[in-house]
Amino acid sequence: MKCSWRTMMAAEEASSCQVPRRPWASILRMTISVLISTGTCYLICNLYFSQHQQPDSTRWDLAELQLNHTGSRQDPRLRWQGSPALGRSFLHGPELDDNGQLRIQRDGIYRLHIQVTLANCSSSTWTAEPQRATLTVAICSPAAHSISLLRLSFHRGGCWVASQRLTFLARGDVLCTNLTLPLLPSRNADETFFGIQWVGP
Repeated sequence: MKCSWRTMMAAEEASSCQVPRRPWASILRMTISVLISTGTCYLICNLYFSQHQQPDSTRWDLAELQLNHTGSRQDPRLRWQGSPALGRSFLHGPELDDNGQLRIQRDGIYRLHIQVTLANCSSSTWTAEPQRATLTVAICSPAAHSISLLRLSFHRGGCWVASQRLTFLARGDVLCTNLTLPLLPSRNADETFFGIQWVGP
């Protein structure tokens, strides 16, 4: 028996006439439920992972230093200073000891970079100083970790050297930078600078 529209609208009153069920309606409801559940899960997971994958800025030890030099040099070690008040230099994690040497506060692999330019450099500089002029960066303490990390030569006529490398440094290591005496480095922060950046454990 076929049911008329009028009979279908009165389905609650006419128990003998059943409203035909459409199979696509249940499929549509199920599809919408799956899409909503998937979208909700995606948003929650995306938010969770984005928060946990952002690097913690407090764990990125780095330093950019400029020369701290006053007067003639009696010590081959270069002294450094770092503070936002000085311009582009800063310390975030590592520390400077009383001699202006950089002390590491966290184990890890660091990118180390340095540039040193000689003050008042000219051809007469090399006439007066025929010995091999070098700049070295080393772990100078503790003694058990003492090792040279960089050794750069000022070739005759050259007024500056620069280099960078990756190296492992341990907490407590003190980095020393030595320049052959009596050569004087430029105090210009664009010409002489030293820095490190932690890149991984």
